[in-house]
Amino acid sequence: MLSSSTLHGTPPSLRTIPSCSAEALYRQHHRWLNHWLRKRVTSHADAEELVQETFLRVLYAQSGLQADGLREPRAYLATVANRLVANFYRRQSIEQAYAQALASMPVDVAPSPETQALIKEALLELDHMLDGLGPKAKQAFLLAQFENMPYAEIALRLNVSLRSVKYYIARALTQCCRLAP
Repeated sequence: MLSSSTLHGTPPSLRTIPSCSAEALYRQHHRWLNHWLRKRVTSHADAEELVQETFLRVLYAQSGLQADGLREPRAYLATVANRLVANFYRRQSIEQAYAQALASMPVDVAPSPETQALIKEALLELDHMLDGLGPKAKQAFLLAQFENMPYAEIALRLNVSLRSVKYYIARALTQCCRLAP
């Protein structure tokens, strides 16, 4: 399949924006990205935090960018920001679920604030470790590890084969071991 640059007779390297430093990218696209993110998150402060995180990621990745710049800087920024928004909402969901679990506990058995913070941090770290696995693989791993559910029961619940459950859990364990500090 021919690319649009081949069809137009201009090599891709000549159709890119000239050297696009992180500073120039920030100056040219900060306002646009902030507006774009405000449509996706409820708080202006969260949008601004995600803008800053996006540009930090771009800055860290800048050495990997081609010297001749980005062809579509807004598409690149939107892709990075979109991933951060997904992580933001997933993190919020985990925090809400944890807060609900704490609220349902009797006050006399609830963990201390320090322990609560450590548990929340561990939950977010585990979620990060399992990132990239499919939902069934995540669910199989969590059912096996936290509910001590036998593989056969997991297979029934997820409507998959026993072999799939074994594969899912092996992938999850491998991923956790690979990303463990």
